[in-house]
Amino acid sequence: MKMTSTLDIRKQAVFNAKIEKVWNAVATSDGIDSWFMPNDFKQELGYEFTIQSPFGPTPCKVIELNPPNRLMFSWGEFGWKVSFELKDLGDQTEFTLIHSGWGGPDEIVPGPGPDQTNADISDRMNNGWESIVHEALRKVVEG
Repeated sequence: MKMTSTLDIRKQAVFNAKIEKVWNAVATSDGIDSWFMPNDFKQELGYEFTIQSPFGPTPCKVIELNPPNRLMFSWGEFGWKVSFELKDLGDQTEFTLIHSGWGGPDEIVPGPGPDQTNADISDRMNNGWESIVHEALRKVVEG
């Protein structure tokens, strides 16, 4: 059976930190820089910002904003969407990252270096998000 689209990447963690601290880490420019990538993010619906990825500047746009529970932004020209969902558990916060908007798994994505399929990029991003959420972000919010 051929898949019509690549599955969303989902990463979930429970952090030993209050929701305000996690929100500040995932929804401010300095916060995002501390565990992800340099950026000029602003917490404004519709705001267009740039993430300085290893492959160069990547255009993004805030498309959903519900402090301190949800932030979603478009990432790049490929239709990707990244959302951060936070749930208040008192002294802990449940954090869910969803990276969606993937095309068909066999669809070729042009980019720096050799062209790759959505499935290849998704697999690599899945591994990357794993350590970013469970190690880098955890260290920032629990440190």
